[in-house]
Amino acid sequence: MLAKKGCTRFVCSSGGNAGLAAAYACRRLALPATIVVPQTTGADIVQKLQDLGADVVVTGKVWDDADAHAHQLTETPGSVYISPFNHPLVWEGHASLVCELKASLGSQKPGALVVSVGGGGLLAGLAEGMKKVGWSDIPIIAMETKGAHCLNAALEAGKPISLPDITSVAKCLGAKTVCDRAYECTREHKVISITVDDREAIRAVEMFLDDELMFVEPACGAALAAVYSGHIQRLQQEGSLKTPLDPIVMVVCGGSGISISQLQHFKSQLNIN
Repeated sequence: MLAKKGCTRFVCSSGGNAGLAAAYACRRLALPATIVVPQTTGADIVQKLQDLGADVVVTGKVWDDADAHAHQLTETPGSVYISPFNHPLVWEGHASLVCELKASLGSQKPGALVVSVGGGGLLAGLAEGMKKVGWSDIPIIAMETKGAHCLNAALEAGKPISLPDITSVAKCLGAKTVCDRAYECTREHKVISITVDDREAIRAVEMFLDDELMFVEPACGAALAAVYSGHIQRLQQEGSLKTPLDPIVMVVCGGSGISISQLQHFKSQLNIN
């Protein structure tokens, strides 16, 4: 749509995964892409982006710095900014996940949806999709790691606020401020915000690899920790979730930025035996 309007270059800021999606889409459409990532982005992600034909700019300590630079790049005529999470089209795309779930489950409803939260685009899309299919009564469990907990901080403050820094190893959750739409969703939908520490997220990554033979990154480990660290059971005991509980849907999202050596590094860094 934007290409038809004469846009000649697409600029996306990213902690990794959104940039890969943008680079892939641009390659399929034969359009040039510039992906701006922070200095914490792994060399493997940078290489994957370049392999997809994107120009990669590495700048800034955290995603917010990279995002500011991406906006500057779009001052060039013909360039357009693509948000990794803060746009209605992004939310619409994520909402389709729920429509597919509804088609698979039929009349059965899940007991809850569990999702990791970074900037909040996936959360906003899930809430939109759940409203479409009549699942507004189903709670969303929003998982974040401490040190990247922008949604939880917003809920504590009663408004979106910026974290002073991103200190979690889950860099793909590394937006200092949750998007307004995601925060609004917590007022329209039952959203249970939970924070876990990095050790819980990394343990969940390792346990999920053992259980399902799927290797995910710490950002996804935050969501999986809802089960592996016993938070679902705690919520049931507190009365926040039903007992017995209908099947839980875990949104397993994010596996592009992890390797065996990185997992070993995280375990050493966090003193996990």
